[in-house]
Amino acid sequence: MNSPRIAIASHSCRCSYRLSNKSTRLFASSTSRVLRSSYKDTISNLKIGATTRVIFQGFTGRQATQNAQESLSYGTKIVGGVTPGKEGTHLGLPLFPTVRAAKEQLNPDATGIYVAAPYAAAAIEEALEAEIPLIVAVAEHIPLHDLLRIHSMLRSQSKSRLVGANCPGIISPIGRCRIGFQPLPCFSSGSVGIVAKSGTLSYETVASTTRAGVGQSLVIGMGGDVIAGTNFVDALKVFESDDSTRGIIIVGEIGGRAEEEAAAWIKSYRARSSDPKPIMALVAGVQAPLDRVMGHAGACITPLESDAKTKIQALRDAGVILTNHPAKFGETMKSLLTLQSTVQFCKKPSLSQRRIMHTFSPRPKIIERPYSLQGYVRNVHIQRNQASTLLQEYGILISKEETRQKGQSWVLAVTVDRSANCPCLIAGRVNDPKNPWAKTSKIPFNLGRFPLNQISFIINGLRIDARYNNSFRNMVIGLVRLFEEKEASVLELEFHQLGKSRLEVFKADLTFDDAAFKSATRQEDIQALRNTQDEIPEEVEAEKDGIVYIKLPGNGKIGTLVNGAGLAMNTLDAIHNHSGLCTNFLDTGGKATAATVAASFALILRDPRVKAIFVNIFGGLTRCDMIAEGIILAYRDLMIQLPVVVRLRGTNEGEGQRIIKESGLPLQAFDDFEEAAGKVISLADAAG
Repeated sequence: MNSPRIAIASHSCRCSYRLSNKSTRLFASSTSRVLRSSYKDTISNLKIGATTRVIFQGFTGRQATQNAQESLSYGTKIVGGVTPGKEGTHLGLPLFPTVRAAKEQLNPDATGIYVAAPYAAAAIEEALEAEIPLIVAVAEHIPLHDLLRIHSMLRSQSKSRLVGANCPGIISPIGRCRIGFQPLPCFSSGSVGIVAKSGTLSYETVASTTRAGVGQSLVIGMGGDVIAGTNFVDALKVFESDDSTRGIIIVGEIGGRAEEEAAAWIKSYRARSSDPKPIMALVAGVQAPLDRVMGHAGACITPLESDAKTKIQALRDAGVILTNHPAKFGETMKSLLTLQSTVQFCKKPSLSQRRIMHTFSPRPKIIERPYSLQGYVRNVHIQRNQASTLLQEYGILISKEETRQKGQSWVLAVTVDRSANCPCLIAGRVNDPKNPWAKTSKIPFNLGRFPLNQISFIINGLRIDARYNNSFRNMVIGLVRLFEEKEASVLELEFHQLGKSRLEVFKADLTFDDAAFKSATRQEDIQALRNTQDEIPEEVEAEKDGIVYIKLPGNGKIGTLVNGAGLAMNTLDAIHNHSGLCTNFLDTGGKATAATVAASFALILRDPRVKAIFVNIFGGLTRCDMIAEGIILAYRDLMIQLPVVVRLRGTNEGEGQRIIKESGLPLQAFDDFEEAAGKVISLADAAG
């Protein structure tokens, strides 16, 4: 079967620009015209409340039914739902076979999409075509290229706003309107607007503000995918104009540039406002290995993206108050709101603010590691010998050995621009072989419409000899085709000149989205190239149980068992801030069932470095008492001999802590993170 040709576009989705101050613009766009998207005009659709009319897609499914019942009891104005091929009533509400039919009869303001990942993109597309003002997609593992196609549609319209995917949704505690699966017991009506990438970290943040008595006005889940329908800046604009919101909290993590873009917006906001609202933030992933995907599909650092340290500094420079754990948000924000009510905030942090910053935000301790894209979990990384065959199929010449010749070399990549939410091409001259991506520029483009007319401008910017024009053109076309046809996430090449007319690749890193196969049964040939024999056995075994386990290098002593990727990353960071070192990252998923807890303990115990185990669980949809019973069962069945410290927060936390304490087992239960962290570190040190 012949591969389709790439369509020629006269422009990219944005003109060529620098990703960061360290990147050097090497080539210019052939046109000054910029696509001006009107999607930004839909930001006001995020303002949900008591009068918001909500429908459910996948309405009759088990999870949607349970969620709808809870949301109706909470006060959400659900007016009906959609299940393809069905009509009538469900839960006493009208049921329609299509979103368009529901739109015509019910005129909804929002839709919650409760369908599995293989069908989620089609459901989003149907809602877009019906022009539903707010679309909330909660599913995880939607294939990346399906989302790229959805975002191409979003940029072309001005009626619908997307929240998600891979997020807990959006909730207004003031208006008692929930569109998502947030654990309702920890929410309370109040004055703090929260936007978060991580679900479990957002729940911790919400619970903290509830305990402090400041509550929440609006909580928006940005989600943990590579690209998001609503980002931090979108949420900040809503919070700025919302009179009910007096303080703002941002919960970020590694991956993309959303935190840095938020910092730039905050600087502008503080400059133009005489009385800016206090803003706090947390960035998870300071201790995350730079070559891994940390649970969330978007929690990874791709070419030219910043690490957590850089994001933290950008936010700090913008006057944001940083903390190292979400449990600290509540009391700190309460102090800031009290201060705001008595004195006008300055454009720079006041003395009181700076005291709070130093008290609650110790500067992160960074472990520097070499950058590489190899070893991604939740992606398929192709080894060099297999990459060679694949590249040759797309007309790209690759050397037999990975040998850098003397003379000039270049880099070329196709990946996802997480700011523009579309694919992009990155290219540059290599001046420092140890940092080949130091001077590069990028061209974002619409999926399926790469701007071929810009190749000549790229060649001029890279100062490639005219003799190699055809070879470079073929390399670019082949790499873009490979990205689109095989649903890649990151494709990287380093190449040099060969002979008088050809360019040869000597280094290739090819990474593909495994959700295309696992969620949609596409790209079976790419999935077949994965060689699990080259991977860490525990990580492969964990994947079978739906667990993300990453074995960390170094002399760590503390095994970690956490539910939720963001909370798991933050646990590593917070333990390190207390001078402890962990042996692993482990995310049981959003739910911590008895089965996943037992499987997680078994994985941790296989590492001989582990001297103590730290269980850090926020019970949201799964209650803390159920989690406690699962921990006790696993402890007995596995005959664990190591000390185990358990921190339980969330739904039924008091009952869960009581069960642990009265179990008669040497388990130590805490609700305070600082106390729990100190205890597990001391136990690990005492054990040697």
